[in-house]
Amino acid sequence: MLQPTIVQLPPKTLIGTSLSMSVQNNRTGELWKSFMPRRGQIINQIGTELYSLQVYPANYFQAFNPEAVFEKWALVEVRTQEAIPEGMQAFNLDEGLYACFHYQGPSTDKRIFQYIFGEWIPQSEYVIDDRPHFELLGPKYSNTSPNSEEDIYVPIRLKD
Repeated sequence: MLQPTIVQLPPKTLIGTSLSMSVQNNRTGELWKSFMPRRGQIINQIGTELYSLQVYPANYFQAFNPEAVFEKWALVEVRTQEAIPEGMQAFNLDEGLYACFHYQGPSTDKRIFQYIFGEWIPQSEYVIDDRPHFELLGPKYSNTSPNSEEDIYVPIRLKD
């Protein structure tokens, strides 16, 4: 199956919007529909990639509950936090170690996450770290298309 690249990411400055949601009450579509028409208002953008970022509460993955609430963000990377558009916020992504999975397929197919959390993590020398998870959506990302491509970043640290 898919093997990740292990990367040490530098800190990143991001700007965007967020919504609280759960797996059962998924508001991802609502989040992106509100963000995309306004993304051009953000100055000093770096690149054209979009960040779909999740901040999970501590112990979220120890006892998975589809009703557990987490924060989801729609973001772009910026050089500075100047002139943040009204209704948006800055998000500082700290540096850290990540497993990066290059995924091709529709974002609606959740088997990649079942593989990452159910097979790859338990069989690896790593555990999930308590930092944000995110997907980097580049020019080949096309949501439900079977040819869509994205990079899935899972925060990790070596097992104790």
